[in-house]
Formats: sequence, structure tokens, C-alpha cells
Amino acid sequence: MSSKLAQFPFVRELDGFDFDAQPSLDQGQIRELATCRWIAHGDTVLFLGPPGTGKTHLAVSLGREAIRQNYNVQFVTAATLVAMLAKAHADGSLDKQLTTLSRPKLLIIDELGYLPFEANAAHLFFQLVSRRYEKGSILITSNRSVGEWGSVFGDPVVATAILDRLLHHSTVITIRGDSYRLREKRRSGLLQKTGPALETNETANQ
Repeated sequence: MSSKLAQFPFVRELDGFDFDAQPSLDQGQIRELATCRWIAHGDTVLFLGPPGTGKTHLAVSLGREAIRQNYNVQFVTAATLVAMLAKAHADGSLDKQLTTLSRPKLLIIDELGYLPFEANAAHLFFQLVSRRYEKGSILITSNRSVGEWGSVFGDPVVATAILDRLLHHSTVITIRGDSYRLREKRRSGLLQKTGPALETNETANQ
């Protein structure tokens, strides 16, 4: 299987995910997502949680499984995606870019909320979500709860419209665990454990 098709940042598999280290995750629910039935239905999956908790690992793993099941998949960071849309809007090729981004059956958008979006980003993102609504699936990873997306996009009204479509047919999974990258440092005493970086009220399934 070629990961170049999806432009994954690295190779990850579900069997390599340490579920014991993230007890907030329902392994059965993740395995159900790996059947890709949600992709067949054009649904949305959101992985929310602090940095380093395995969101991108899960996203890449599910993306690779989707490719195995003959779905077209594209992986892109949120910052890169918005930059692509902004460039297309500026040079008059937005409709063409939206059409291109609507073709993959699964579009994975990684790291939403890590970097602030520029002006007009919310409107461009909304157009993409609307174009794919009930036609193609979207998987988003974010370190911010959906209640914070208004500040992420800088436009609460458009953020609400985006979420209205994303959450209509969705599975929202919040990971409340330690960062894999910091765990060893905490064990060695180099870092003190802090409180949870993300508090959300989302249910597992919308």
C-alpha cells in the first residue's frame, strides 16, 4: 500500500497504538471506526485532546485502513489546508481547489487549532465543509474543544455553521490523557504533571 497517495507524515498502524496508556479511549469504538462504515456513509470523525495523546496516530491509522478498503484518502494539516484555500481564493481558482479537495472519499485535517487562522479562513473552511457535506467524510484532529472553535476561526457565527454540518453525522472522541512524548520525562521527574489541558462536554457519539 502506498502512503504517498494520502501524503501521510509518517506510517502508523492501529495495532501499534498503546490503548493502555489512554484509558479514556474505547478500543472497541476505534476498532469499529476501522471498519470504515462511517466513510461509506459520508460521516465525520473528530479526535479532540491535548497535544501528544495519539490523535494523529489514530488519524493516520484509520486513513491507511481506508486505503486498504479502496477509498481515496487525502491527509493535510489545517494550516496547510487554509493556506491552499487562501491562495486559490486570491488567484481566482477557489472553485477548482474546492472541487479537488472534494474528490477524496476521506479528507483528514490534522492539527486544527494549533495555529491561529488568518482573516477569511473561516469562510473558506466553511465552503469546503459545505462542498463535502453528506458526500465525503472528514476526519479532524484538534487540541481545542468544539466550544473553542469560534476563537480558533475568529468568527463564532461561521464556526457554528461549520460545526452544524460537521456534527450532523459524526463521532466525537475526546482523549483525556497524558502526552506520550512527555510521559517519560514526567516519570524521570524532569516535568511535573499539570492538570488536563482540554476539558470538553462532547459525548462520544453525536
